[in-house]
Amino acid sequence: MEGIVGTYILPCLWAFLACMGFGLVFNIRGFGLLICGLGAGLGWLVYLVAMAQGTGDIAAAFVAAIAIGAYSEIMARVRRCPVTGYLQVALLPLVPGAGIYYTMSYCVEGQTDLFLATLLHTLGMAAALSVGAMLVSSVLRILRRRREVRESKE
Repeated sequence: MEGIVGTYILPCLWAFLACMGFGLVFNIRGFGLLICGLGAGLGWLVYLVAMAQGTGDIAAAFVAAIAIGAYSEIMARVRRCPVTGYLQVALLPLVPGAGIYYTMSYCVEGQTDLFLATLLHTLGMAAALSVGAMLVSSVLRILRRRREVRESKE
């Protein structure tokens, strides 16, 4: 049982708590903070499970971004609030901050091979997060339009 706690529960708890703090920076108050924290915990859990299944970190980030995007869209509809606040805060644990740091460090040190490899990996992570989140939004927008067209024909 200790393996599950250390592998999944604690990292998700830390993501939850950290994003609740960032929610304050984004001026999210009350129940919205809890929603942001839960979204971050959910995203981190999906990322960890995908990594445990043997996917690469970029694919795991993509799947986690889809989960966070869907969660944020649902919570925004339930609370009648903008999606972006929930989405931005919940995606923060997955942002490749270390990759950005090491990319610039290798650039400054003149290590061109490491710079390019790290740059491409960091861009891949960032692209996976943005495409995953946008994919959910786009699919929901298309489904909503189809439903509206169908309802207007009736």
